[in-house]
Amino acid sequence: MPKTAFLRPSPPDVADIMVSLGGLLRQWLPRQRWFAGKDRPVTDLALLSMTELFPGCLHLLVHAGHVPVPPPGGTAAAPAGDCYQLLLGVREHPSPRLGRSLVGRATEGPLAGLTVYDALQDLRSAQLLLDRLRHPGAAGPLRFESCSPVPVPEGLAPRLMDVEQSNSSLVYGDAFVLKVFRRIQPGVNPDLEVPGALARQGCARVPAPVAWFRTTSPWNATLGVLQPFLPDAADGWTLALRALASGDDFTVEAGELGRATAEVHLALASAFPREEHRENDRTAASMSERLDAAAHCVPALQPFVPGLRTAFGALTGCDPGPAAQRIHGDLHLGQVLRAGRDWFVIDFEGEPSRPLAERRSPHSPVRDIAGMLRSFDYAARQRRPWRPEWARRCRESFCAGYASAAGWDPRKKHGLLRAYETDRAVYEVLYEARHRPDWLPVPMAAIERLAVRGG
Repeated sequence: MPKTAFLRPSPPDVADIMVSLGGLLRQWLPRQRWFAGKDRPVTDLALLSMTELFPGCLHLLVHAGHVPVPPPGGTAAAPAGDCYQLLLGVREHPSPRLGRSLVGRATEGPLAGLTVYDALQDLRSAQLLLDRLRHPGAAGPLRFESCSPVPVPEGLAPRLMDVEQSNSSLVYGDAFVLKVFRRIQPGVNPDLEVPGALARQGCARVPAPVAWFRTTSPWNATLGVLQPFLPDAADGWTLALRALASGDDFTVEAGELGRATAEVHLALASAFPREEHRENDRTAASMSERLDAAAHCVPALQPFVPGLRTAFGALTGCDPGPAAQRIHGDLHLGQVLRAGRDWFVIDFEGEPSRPLAERRSPHSPVRDIAGMLRSFDYAARQRRPWRPEWARRCRESFCAGYASAAGWDPRKKHGLLRAYETDRAVYEVLYEARHRPDWLPVPMAAIERLAVRGG
């Protein structure tokens, strides 16, 4: 672990840096949109790696431990926590423009008297980070790499995307977007691996990686990916809400989106190995385990558990459907962009709460389809009165568009589709209860429908 040649004449001791940062980060981390343990106090912070990326900017990997959630059955819970990537700027004289980027002022340790802030929200730091990506090389354990023929010009003005997401994204000159992963796990991130593989397949539905950076300590892991930015594109969620607000139909767009999704699935099936035989019993067992865990955390779910379990039980003896393959893993209207008449699929990271090995493993493409169908329902419930017929037409059109390109119809896999849609709704309940309690009624309405009426 390299020491940092910092702002002061003598570099701080790496082992002591958390004396300065520990108290500040305990307060700041839980307030960040991308922090996963909002509902659990931070119990400890451990520095895994530190590099001075450039003068006045520290790159850190920090493990945040938190109070574990006891599993169903009263057994002891395993220690819980996550590794987070932080880029922290340090200044002797704070700028009044720091605003939300301010972490705090260190009062002890090697940074005592200095102001600490999120460097990704600082224009100078953002520009220097792009320069690192423009010139592949190393900085301590960090590796900046590229294999793209696409040139990245210098001097592109950066801006941080102010959207609700589990990572941080910087847009440079409306030409490129850099996604900086916040929650880090060992291994290649799917948001680098999958778009790169699809680019080699000639799939134009997914923007190809231009450059990326990773770490070799404490293990190999992807830290960020630079891709082309589509400045005139709008995400599917925004377009759907716009259609609902104006009373417009969205079935044509939904059908084209279904076809685009099928094209991406076909390219994925060619780019990665498939599993021809996947046991439904194993899938049902995993879904039931997730249901039990979610019901343990969200009491409102408990009355519906018996009815929901029937959706998973119905998988036994059910048509297994298409072969398991690499999929998107977290597909919804916010993960697709429409530019002109074309749909593009982005954000192949999958559900960040799930282990990286699971996100990189083959799954039924029905899982992606179920995610998008749930997203139409989410959109329809954003305005009152609720528009269930709008959602039903979009769902039908999406499935029809998918069938036209895939060669099989999701609507004819009713048992499989119901199980995956139920599993998705259970995930949504847990997510909303932890992050957006005001949104909890949306997935709970689907839970009641799926548990009581079976679809």
